Parts: sequence; C-alpha cells; structure tokens
Amino acid sequence: MSANKIKPTRPGRFHNSGPGNLGPADFARWYRAACSSAWDGVDLKTLALIAKELLKVRDSKKKVLIMGNGGSAAIASHMAVDFSKTARVPGRPLIRAVALTDNVEFLTAVANDMSFDDVFVAKMEALLEPGDLALLISGSGNSRNLLKAAKYAKRHGAKTVALLGFEGGKLKALVDRHLIVPSDQYGVIEELHMRIGHVLTFFVRQLKEV
Repeated sequence: MSANKIKPTRPGRFHNSGPGNLGPADFARWYRAACSSAWDGVDLKTLALIAKELLKVRDSKKKVLIMGNGGSAAIASHMAVDFSKTARVPGRPLIRAVALTDNVEFLTAVANDMSFDDVFVAKMEALLEPGDLALLISGSGNSRNLLKAAKYAKRHGAKTVALLGFEGGKLKALVDRHLIVPSDQYGVIEELHMRIGHVLTFFVRQLKEV
C-alpha cells in the first residue's frame, strides 16, 4: 500500500481488517500479498542503522528496554528473549534485553495507583541508565504511555528507536530512529514487527565469533 494512502489512527481503532467476504484460502492469499507488499516498503537502510545501535549497546554492556501494548507487548517479550538468548555470540558480550511488559504485578500496580500512561516511565525510573536503548513498538504510534516513555528516555540519555505502522503517529517525531511498516492492517504490522525482530536477532547471531 502506498504510504500516502495510509491514514493515522488511534490505539484500538481498526481501519482495515481485509477485503471482506473472502473464503479462507483467498483471504490467506490476500494476507500473504499484503505482508509482502508492506515488507517491500520497509526502509532497510534504517533497519541497518538500528542493527548498529543494537551492536553498540551490546558491546558497551548497556541495556535494551523494550515496550509496547497488547500485541506489541507480546512482541516486546519475544524480542527480549531473542536478543538475550538467541543472539548470543561466543566471545562477545550478551545483549542485556528487558521487556518492560513482563511484570504484570508492577504494571497493574502503577496503572491502578498512578496512571496507565505511566506504566513504562515508572519502570524506566528503576532501570534506565544513560547509553541504554529504549525500543518502543506501536502500530498506531499514538499510545500515550509510549509517548511519555520516549520523552523520558531521551531526557535521561538513552537512545530511542520505534517500530511503527500506519504513518507513524506522534511517536515518530519523538525518537532518534523510527522504522515504519507501511500498512493499515494491524496483523500485517505486527507480523512484520516480529520479522524485524528476527532479522536483528539472526543478523547479530550470524556475525563471526571473536
């Protein structure tokens, strides 16, 4: 889909579930084509720059703090496992990756006692250090807790990267680097955010050992 045809969205609002009235096989073909088209539109030069940021954080023994809501929370957890376990390279430091979505007790305590808008900032107050990398994942790019998290991370000396969909939302202007999956279909966006995580993971893994 052409980027200039994709409209912004709010969290939780759908613009495109699919073409409608297709059988399972035809819908699967449509979905496969939509994923391929969106992947073709992903900026691989920016992806390469994000990979360099990841290696810089690894080699300086800093942390990667990953966050998102809903399906993006699941992606954040998956990426943290991949970065810290699957991307191990003998002779190199480990990637110290933490998903800020993985402590439901902390998240619900902050949401209940403070605000859901503060769930990621509150966790970063305990963990974030200058030189860390904050990786924010969002389809809409307009989740308030991620907007606050990006501002907090930059104020406290962290690098910020966002994986986004639609046209990027407000988040794209708040981070150091952003990578947009040019689609208005949430499944496609989340599918390719996961694919980007795997590309980063196995790119690091396949580098030569010391």
